[in-house]
Amino acid sequence: MEKKASARVYYLDWLRVLAILTVFVYHTSRLFNVEDWYVKNATWYPWVEVWNGFATTWMLPLIFVISGASLFYAVGKGEGGIKGAGQFLKDKVLRLLVPVLVCALTHASLQVYLRHITHGTFSGSYLQYLPTYFVDELDWMGAHLWYLWVLFVFSLLLYPIMRWLRGRGQGVLSKLNDLLALPGALYALALPAILLAALVNFENAPHNAGWNFYFYLWLTLAGFLVASDDRLQASSQRLRWLSLPLGLGLLALYLALVLILVVDRGMVPAYGSWLYMLGWGIRALASWCCILAILGFGRQHLNFSTPRLTYANEAVLPFYILHQTVILGVGYFVVQWPIPDLLKWLIVLTVSFAIIMVLYEFLVRRVNVLRVLFGMKPKASVAPVQSREAARAT
Repeated sequence: MEKKASARVYYLDWLRVLAILTVFVYHTSRLFNVEDWYVKNATWYPWVEVWNGFATTWMLPLIFVISGASLFYAVGKGEGGIKGAGQFLKDKVLRLLVPVLVCALTHASLQVYLRHITHGTFSGSYLQYLPTYFVDELDWMGAHLWYLWVLFVFSLLLYPIMRWLRGRGQGVLSKLNDLLALPGALYALALPAILLAALVNFENAPHNAGWNFYFYLWLTLAGFLVASDDRLQASSQRLRWLSLPLGLGLLALYLALVLILVVDRGMVPAYGSWLYMLGWGIRALASWCCILAILGFGRQHLNFSTPRLTYANEAVLPFYILHQTVILGVGYFVVQWPIPDLLKWLIVLTVSFAIIMVLYEFLVRRVNVLRVLFGMKPKASVAPVQSREAARAT
């Protein structure tokens, strides 16, 4: 296994920021697609549904791969690494679990309230609804923050094997990396993903954002493996121009199958049928190829740091925590306006982004209590200049 650089891998930071921005755009578009949601526009558009099918194929899978790569560095003993299980658990509780619980006890209630009043299942003010939420409908998953909850569980489940691979199991990891570093071998990591997508009953398994959680668990471990060796990251870079057309071509094939079978013929393949396994298998392989392409192009073009990246990387988690509540709050009013739907979407997109950034910049970022509640590290207190000089004088 090649020596790992201790420097931060900046392209993963860039990709994390860009992936969360994609989730933001995706959620603004859900006001206009066919699938039910908390708040909906009166008219839906087929092209939005195609965009959603495209985005969900790789969007959350990419985020779980990046999360797995981050776990590699978190478990390690090197610079910035977390040495013990207790420290690892503390970090994950503060970073992932606390924001979920805060959201569940605060602004997730607004999302559920908006769903009720737009679907005609509750009439009354938000304050009148709150007792019902806390007594009967408390969303412990934190609405859209299910990803943080699931990642918290994944981190605990995978910690023993990750820690072993970074310690006594380094020889095993080294041999595995030697195999994965062979030309084109990175595509072999798609095989477990294909099996987990094609052989697991999606409807009966825990799932969200278009994939079952077992699929996400494997991608988290796959991200750990890719991050564990510079040769594998370089391989994704070399393969980027092969992965891109493969991923897009397979994705187009999958969307065509959905259009022909589901939309035109109204036929939903039954679990266990060859069409079911073929469709999910194609989609899973498309997802992995798209992820490899994104990782490869990211390493080629985004492996640098700027002050904007430093700012965005710190803001990305609070932005994610706030974004859906703000989108729904803005969208609830905007979809009722008698203006073109494209203009509605642009208003929701721009106004929501502005509100989130204002809340982050002038509230969350500057108040230490809120920083902790939103999964950030508190700002270190700086002693007054006079006190420091007095201390030196003594």
